[in-house]
Amino acid sequence: MKHLDLSVNVDHVATLRNARGGTHPCPVEASRIAIEAGADGITVHLREDRRHIKDRDLERIRAEIAAPMNFEMAATEEMVAFAERIRPPYCCLVPEKRAELTTEGGLDVLRAGPFLREAVARLRAADVRVSIFIEADAAQIEAAAAIGALAIELHTGTYAEGPVADRPRQLARLQAGVAAARRAGLLCHAGHGLSYDTVSDIARMEEVTEISIGHFLISQSVFEGLPVVVRRFKALIAAARQA
Repeated sequence: MKHLDLSVNVDHVATLRNARGGTHPCPVEASRIAIEAGADGITVHLREDRRHIKDRDLERIRAEIAAPMNFEMAATEEMVAFAERIRPPYCCLVPEKRAELTTEGGLDVLRAGPFLREAVARLRAADVRVSIFIEADAAQIEAAAAIGALAIELHTGTYAEGPVADRPRQLARLQAGVAAARRAGLLCHAGHGLSYDTVSDIARMEEVTEISIGHFLISQSVFEGLPVVVRRFKALIAAARQA
């Protein structure tokens, strides 16, 4: 049985901090608490408009948190240069639009243009392992492999946030994406919109090796506390994997 990692996205700890300014709550401290509670890694998304995570947050997490950091970023010159400087162990290339509330879907690798291939090559040259946040579409997954990505992260938002009656169809689509990643020789991660109610179905997909969870996990921590929520997710993942 392959191990399944939980990466905790701390972006919205920074969102709460930024609502009042100042330094509290601190995403670096949240990262430390999440790792102590059993999380396997930390995910941060440095957006163009710096709406939540700031440059210094990312630099501190990279320097102070021993667990792997996954740097989510748009494929732009600014972000590639930033990643080349701090050299995170992992980077996930995501689509980004200034007006969106959150990432709205997978990156369109087929129509992304030549800079995406250059970004992947530069990141790999900096010893950064590159994944691409992508829809469960075989053509997109094959294109990700063709430009040099080592992994994909399947967009689970349509499954997790859509109608419950549609979940079997969406799970079948995601499972087909997992199979396409395997055929392409890519590692397979998953994330977006997952909660207590939806994580288990994804965790049962044996080829998925990492799940990234942010908004629900951080929001639920207001009621239960961050260590409790992290441990509950780890327990749900372990139970689904054993099943």
